[in-house]
Amino acid sequence: MGLTPEEVRSFRERGHLAPVPVLSPSEAAAARAELETLLGATGGMAAPAARHKPHLYAKWVSDLVRHPRVLDPVESLIGREVLVWRSVFFVKAGRTPGFVAWHQDSSYWGLAPEDGVVTAWIALTESTVENGCLRVVDGSHRGPDVPHAIRFGGDNLLVRGQSAAVDIPEDRVRHVELAPGEMSLHHVRLLHGSGPNASANLRVGLAVRYIATGVSRRGRRQSATLVRGEDRFGHFDLEAAPRFDGDPAALAWHRRSRRRYAAELLRESLRKPTRANLRSAARLAAHPARLFRAVRSLWHSEPAGASPGGKKGD
Repeated sequence: MGLTPEEVRSFRERGHLAPVPVLSPSEAAAARAELETLLGATGGMAAPAARHKPHLYAKWVSDLVRHPRVLDPVESLIGREVLVWRSVFFVKAGRTPGFVAWHQDSSYWGLAPEDGVVTAWIALTESTVENGCLRVVDGSHRGPDVPHAIRFGGDNLLVRGQSAAVDIPEDRVRHVELAPGEMSLHHVRLLHGSGPNASANLRVGLAVRYIATGVSRRGRRQSATLVRGEDRFGHFDLEAAPRFDGDPAALAWHRRSRRRYAAELLRESLRKPTRANLRSAARLAAHPARLFRAVRSLWHSEPAGASPGGKKGD
């Protein structure tokens, strides 16, 4: 079921909408069980590879990003031809200092047009003020991109360490509390972040970056997953969905996507040698095999506008 006209108007005005019910209690319990299994198998998803595009290696996540109660509201905002550009787990263990600094995704994603982009943040555990729920700034998407600085605190969970260099008026801040199985939707230009987990309980959410098929991106060619409709534009290589956990075809796309992302970070480090970017390059250099793959991806990645490697489909 899609959004009502009133809900669409609220999203356009405020830049976010929540809570949006997605999973039934039994579905939420089943997703939590799958999550616990995945956390056990990946050491709490400590490695970035486990958090990056899990819809390409875990069948239950692939099913979740295609759930009609997720896609119908997304379609109400960006249309019926829909890609998943990225998905990422945000994991905060109990009593840990990790936070997400205030930022706008539009400041570094390079996607256009922006009205064809929306993030669905799906709560897999309870998400509250105490455990570091999403915080948003009402109406901030209606202004321009704000300046961003690189903060060197190691607890910022954002890969690039970016942080909006502006004062945030407290009267415009909203805490987005969600029950397991609920989601929030937010605009790509919305100022948002989250605090640390001061509770004893785990907090996990899946952020899914949905884009209309007509959206393109500056820079080198990337891949995405078609989840609704038909891709008539071919701006992205189309990824294979996992038919089962560990599907070799989907895992190959997962590896390729990670390498392209590493290559992008390496390219950014070379072009803008900030301390944060150099730290990213140093982490690659500490693992020669990863560095080799990133350089190879950097060398072989196609520029935007090259012919797509994926095929169109439903």
